[in-house]
Amino acid sequence: PLDLLEPVLSLQLSNTAILHQIRRDQVTDTCRANSVSSRKRRVLTPNDLKHLVVDEDHEMIYCYVPKVACTNWKRVMMVLTGRGKYSDPMEIPANEAHVSSNLKTLNQYSIPEINHRLKNYMKFLFVREPFERLVSAYRNKFTQKYNTSFHKRYGTKIVRRQRKNATQEALRKGDDVKFEEFVAYLIDPHTQREEPFNEHWQTVYSLCHPCHIHYDLIGKYETLEEDSNYILQLAGVGNYLKFPTYAKSTRTTDEMTTEFFQNISSEHQTQLYEVYKLDFLMFNYSVPSYLKLE
Repeated sequence: PLDLLEPVLSLQLSNTAILHQIRRDQVTDTCRANSVSSRKRRVLTPNDLKHLVVDEDHEMIYCYVPKVACTNWKRVMMVLTGRGKYSDPMEIPANEAHVSSNLKTLNQYSIPEINHRLKNYMKFLFVREPFERLVSAYRNKFTQKYNTSFHKRYGTKIVRRQRKNATQEALRKGDDVKFEEFVAYLIDPHTQREEPFNEHWQTVYSLCHPCHIHYDLIGKYETLEEDSNYILQLAGVGNYLKFPTYAKSTRTTDEMTTEFFQNISSEHQTQLYEVYKLDFLMFNYSVPSYLKLE
């Protein structure tokens, strides 16, 4: 029976616990239905674990997915693992949060240590509607003038491969990639063969291995603050650490994503959906209403 002193709070918590159970079940069912485990029953290598950030003090593991509030979660993890070095996540500059030496990842441990932590620590990740995340990555990496490393590394390649009669300047700079060209690059079989996707557009399925690693909590970008604070509460730090709320002025929205997909042919939409299909199914995102699938 519920403790009558705080029936509302415990009721909320039990509802939240049920919600997270439903999300976990959805992942398990999707993995089973797509028999991902049997078809690709491969053992995870340490290289597969570089997105799993470890907090030893609170026995937590966070798998970070770029474009899903990962900067703020990394800041929070730095507060949690910093042993008093930081108290306010937002005091930590964004670029500081992405310096890999500031956080410990699971691939840095021995196999027995990895297994112990996977078995005993609370594991969580955050997900987002896959196409919204993709548009967010595109906007951030290809439309911002300061992202020259991405323009050089990927932009030039995309222009060379996807644009007929590209100018010498475009081939050299790669800083004016159109969304249509980006999509064409993602669905090109050549791309898949050549090298793994960059983490900003890699599937959550491939970054966090949810069919091999049993996550305790799956947070969603759509309910970022509630889910984050619930996790901090479970970690026992909820009374002194709150997840930072931030201005959502520039964030990619559903309307924006719809706009971006207007110019994508139904054939390309269908192929792109196939690439991200497991993320859609696993995390319970319905097929977007704007898609014209073949």
